[in-house]
Amino acid sequence: MRVLITGGAGFIGSNLVKFLLGQENVDEVRVMDNLATGYRKNLAEFETNPKFRFLNGDIRLAKDCEEAVKGVTHISHQAALGSVPRSIEDPFTSHDVNVNGFINILEAARKEGIQTIAYASSSAVYGDSELSPKKEEVTGKLLSPYAATKMANELYAEVYSKNYNMTLTGFRYFNVFGPKQDPTGAYAAVIPIFISHALKGQAPIINGDGTITRDFTPVSNVVLANWLALTKNCSEGHYVYNVACGDSTSLLNLWELISEIVGSPRENVIFGPVRKGDILFSLADIKAIKEDLGYEEDSDLKNALKSAVDYYKQSIQ
Repeated sequence: MRVLITGGAGFIGSNLVKFLLGQENVDEVRVMDNLATGYRKNLAEFETNPKFRFLNGDIRLAKDCEEAVKGVTHISHQAALGSVPRSIEDPFTSHDVNVNGFINILEAARKEGIQTIAYASSSAVYGDSELSPKKEEVTGKLLSPYAATKMANELYAEVYSKNYNMTLTGFRYFNVFGPKQDPTGAYAAVIPIFISHALKGQAPIINGDGTITRDFTPVSNVVLANWLALTKNCSEGHYVYNVACGDSTSLLNLWELISEIVGSPRENVIFGPVRKGDILFSLADIKAIKEDLGYEEDSDLKNALKSAVDYYKQSIQ
């Protein structure tokens, strides 16, 4: 196998790189990233590995995508501009990267004859659906431009699978966290923000009254899902799966867990307004991915949070 990971210098991508380099049947792991939101330091430990190759490229440029896929047998497409708030502030750029970039990868893969692609969708596509837990076949009205870009990805993947005999697997990630996730910046995710604040003895801002829930998912689950999609002998077609733990935790309970692990005051918290475009309650049904791909989730949230805290203790210093 020769695998291209777009966005491989990012949080999820770099964790996937590490896993793939350890697999005997993987001959090359090629990363394409423009380093707009990813970091070359996330790949530093792999630079001397003879199976690793890095390309500085932008998925918005067709020529970069065509160069990146040459000689590749499988693709894991993780490159995207994340964040609901960012998409609301700048919907055009989110569309350009997430939709146009995805089509460029699909086209480059089609021309190269690559038939197996796993790609990142998002739980944001469930929008205002009140169904709980969230099942793949039932989505609601979309709440943000980011959600629209991810739904567009799923629609294009469906069309490409039917017209070009490709096997495409989309993963609706539910609030992924773990090592190499950036705790800084305006669009950082809640767990690295909470851990950073707890380690510094600072009070985090919790959007809403603390009852908003999320199905927090260790990055190891995402890595496993991508590996299963790339290696399982699926027939041609388009498949979409939730990637999560199948458990729900409120933001206030999350802060209390992190405070307990770090040893910081759990009462030290500020409540702020609910963010525009946010889903209020999130819980995944993971029966489909378990039955179809043999996915076995790591659902020990507290243990995964301890590992994340240990990582940030080293990186935040």
